[in-house]
Amino acid sequence: MSDAPDRESKTEEATEKKIRDSLDKGQVPHSREASTLASMLAILTAVVFLVSDSVVSLSSTLKNFLDHPESFLMANGADVSAILSAVAVEGAKLVAPIVIVMAGAGVAGSVFQHQPQFVLDRIEPKLERISIIKGWKRIFGLRGQVEFLKSAFKLAIVAMAGYLALKSSYTDVFNALFMEPSATPGLMRDLVVRFLSAVVAATMVLVAADLAWSRFSWRRDLRMTKQEVKDEHKQSEGDPLIKMRLRSLQRDRARRRMIASVPRATLIVANPTHYSVALRYVREEGGAPVVVAKGKDLIALKIRFIAESHGIPIYEDRSLARSLYASVEVDKMIPPEFYKAVAGIILFFAQRGQQARRAM
Repeated sequence: MSDAPDRESKTEEATEKKIRDSLDKGQVPHSREASTLASMLAILTAVVFLVSDSVVSLSSTLKNFLDHPESFLMANGADVSAILSAVAVEGAKLVAPIVIVMAGAGVAGSVFQHQPQFVLDRIEPKLERISIIKGWKRIFGLRGQVEFLKSAFKLAIVAMAGYLALKSSYTDVFNALFMEPSATPGLMRDLVVRFLSAVVAATMVLVAADLAWSRFSWRRDLRMTKQEVKDEHKQSEGDPLIKMRLRSLQRDRARRRMIASVPRATLIVANPTHYSVALRYVREEGGAPVVVAKGKDLIALKIRFIAESHGIPIYEDRSLARSLYASVEVDKMIPPEFYKAVAGIILFFAQRGQQARRAM
């Protein structure tokens, strides 16, 4: 099947998880032109600031060899090797700074776009990399067309920059025929600097466009279908039915623990049938009364039943029971606004208990 319908169905922007997984796999937006620009800037920097002395030294060595060839012995292979070694050393002094700066610039160009990371997935063998069909799509697809246009643009700007540099330096190149040979390296350096400056200026425009394109293309490739977003949400958040079941089990366990705490209560404040709040207050334990259980409807009746079976006094106060139920969580002390009302109930049952003991 064609990839077009599948791409058209990917209308949703990538989620944070999809982006994070892509980054972990090393699939990051990357512009090759940024590294190319960094290398060109490195060459330009090296030519302007680093290789001038090396060019003078190399040209001096070659000048001496050409002007006074008789002073160099070439009687045997060792003499020839010595001469070539001297030239190679001078050439290395010229090339080494350029290579070092280019290598550093290439690394900097990649680090500037994204942090370096080692990803095994990028080097694992995959059949799609040797697939003729996949390769055909890469070459003639949208990405391949963009790469072709970039290459054509680079060729055009290099040709234009070379033409303009040579045209502006035509007189200098012509006069070089009548100049001292020692002045030639300086002239060549100036030509190279003009050429590279023109190429770098044009490449900056290409890099800016390529950075924007690479990020747009990366985001477009990460787009998801509505079903993929739903599936990912289920995987990350869990199936709604399972979550509901888990919450139900948690509520049941909490309810059983609460009901098991009712025998520890010292009094029950109840609405006749709808609300029940079990309070525990023992002066030796310190602190305000604590709500050990609460419930409404069937749970309220269950609390009253357990309280009656354990001889725990029940005080009916419709408004107080509703207020305690709405304001205080289980295992929490009652707030100060309930102190007076609850203290009155505790005092009431304490006095009734004293009267019962006297009657006995």
